[in-house]
Amino acid sequence: MELWQQMIRDSVHSVDQLVEKFGIDREMASKLDVFFQARINPYYLSLIREPHDPIWRQCVPDEVELEDIDAPEDPLNEDDMSPVPNITHRYPDRALFLVTSQCGLYCRFCTRKRKVGDSHKISMSTLESAFNYLEQHTEISDVILSGGDPLMLTDLMLEKIIMRLRTMKHIQVIRLGTKMPCVLPQRITPKLVNMLKKYHPIYINTHFNHPWEITEESKRACAMLVDAGCPVGNQAVLMKGVNDNADVMKDLMKGLLAMRVRPYYIYQADLTKGANHFRTPLSVGLDIMDKLRGHISGLAVPQFVIDAPGGGGKIPMLPNYVLSRDDDKIILRNYKYNIYEYPEAKDATKVADKNVYLRKSKRKKQSTLTDAELIKNIKVPVLNDQ
Repeated sequence: MELWQQMIRDSVHSVDQLVEKFGIDREMASKLDVFFQARINPYYLSLIREPHDPIWRQCVPDEVELEDIDAPEDPLNEDDMSPVPNITHRYPDRALFLVTSQCGLYCRFCTRKRKVGDSHKISMSTLESAFNYLEQHTEISDVILSGGDPLMLTDLMLEKIIMRLRTMKHIQVIRLGTKMPCVLPQRITPKLVNMLKKYHPIYINTHFNHPWEITEESKRACAMLVDAGCPVGNQAVLMKGVNDNADVMKDLMKGLLAMRVRPYYIYQADLTKGANHFRTPLSVGLDIMDKLRGHISGLAVPQFVIDAPGGGGKIPMLPNYVLSRDDDKIILRNYKYNIYEYPEAKDATKVADKNVYLRKSKRKKQSTLTDAELIKNIKVPVLNDQ
């Protein structure tokens, strides 16, 4: 058994452990366990500094989760966009491939908590139908392995899946959506990365939400992936009491970039049952983006997006930099709120159309002149006396 597997076994997960470790009332702990089970591995548990800190809030069950009964279980409408089990096909050229129900940590804000932890809802027995779908749909060039967390699979099982995907010539890019570099970096081993680099291009989407998650262990894990040729991008979720502060986000993004992890997205928190206490007003995210752009390297500035409820996909949100515009100019402001004027480029087609109109108007006007007026308008060249 590898170290990471032993750490999964040693995780806090039972009602008794929730009562003992966190002082949660037993009856409440039982209700929370039924709603969405806990899993807090020893590594991530060690990052908690005090009760209700940003690490605690992400992983320790809270009774406020049971007060949220109105939000949908499937806010992104993934199930209706699932043509076969294990596949979500929302975008034309990309597909989400769920390969396991298990995670190294069960995040309390999880969008997919209706399935995570339940092997009947994300089953390996239905992988063949997923492979068949991907083989038949040659418009798909990008496959994202997710779940659960694909790095909960053994190296051997993960390689079998990747190897099968690599037999499909239309699939150019394989991505792994994994939180392991953040929540259980011991999972990233030389054996794993040596396997991955045989099947490039392999991209990693990971998930750090707070600067405290950047540790020597997580730095080492990310370095191993990058050194093996896997570009690593980060997808953070904006959450109240965790990272809804521009200085915290700035430290997180700069810390990620320093360990060669490219900030990719900040998500506005989804409308997920049991997780709406994490949601912030949209203005909070826009203010954070305003304080990132221009204040840190553009490499460290992610896109701020809403994954639209009902399956609309990711929609970028931006602070308002365009103050006004007309046919001649655009009035802009920069990150310091200084105002600038940018001349609008003329649309060649519109200019050509306007010139044609003017010429026709001129000809029409000329055609209405009398013979005497036409003669009067004729310009006679002046000849030099020779």
